[in-house]
Amino acid sequence: MSVEPTRADPIAGISSIATRHLLGELAAAYERRSGQATAVESIGGVEAMRRVQAGEAFDFVVLAAEAIHQLGHAGRIVPESRVELARSGVAVAVAAGAPRPGIGDEHAVRRAVLAARAVGYSTGPSGVHVARLLERWGIAEGAGPRLVQAPPGVPVGTLLARGDVELGFQQLSELLHLPGIDVIGTLPPEIQVTTTFTAAACKTSKRLDETRALLAFLGSPEADAAKRRQGMEPA
Repeated sequence: MSVEPTRADPIAGISSIATRHLLGELAAAYERRSGQATAVESIGGVEAMRRVQAGEAFDFVVLAAEAIHQLGHAGRIVPESRVELARSGVAVAVAAGAPRPGIGDEHAVRRAVLAARAVGYSTGPSGVHVARLLERWGIAEGAGPRLVQAPPGVPVGTLLARGDVELGFQQLSELLHLPGIDVIGTLPPEIQVTTTFTAAACKTSKRLDETRALLAFLGSPEADAAKRRQGMEPA
């Protein structure tokens, strides 16, 4: 006989690493406010989506909007529960203390990529965007041997800190808190791309009312300051 969850049990969520620090801060704030604990597992976005697709039991999921759309199409989330949480841009970083190339415009970023010994990028939306930029610039094939894609769940900043790459691109929120790197800044407006991170209740949840209340808090103005502290903008 299955045991129904109680209020003492945490609401269980899964997310990509991009929102790990944000959800950790907001989960703690929500518990202080409501008394309801929340536990969020933050892993590589591709793996998080796979696990939800496979029907693993979670109360909610937080991923890029396109991934949430795909989960909705697959019938894995409650569509009307979707809440847009935050928008995040792509940033550029180097190892701590390393020379900082200019990234003031598109041409400067292209020069920095061409000059770098090795360039790190992710498996997430920021990595897809970087790959498209290289194609557009006509340097994807030539840069191939110098391109290093971080394994799912491994921040690009980790590659920078240990010297595997010289220049790294990833969501600002994923670079902000890592030791051993310096964030130069975000991509210039003409080549910036913004990812909207969205939350939704999972079809596997047995606590839809409690989950909806949590998601409402995550999307409320009360959460805006935390989003900005974590390098994001409220959606």
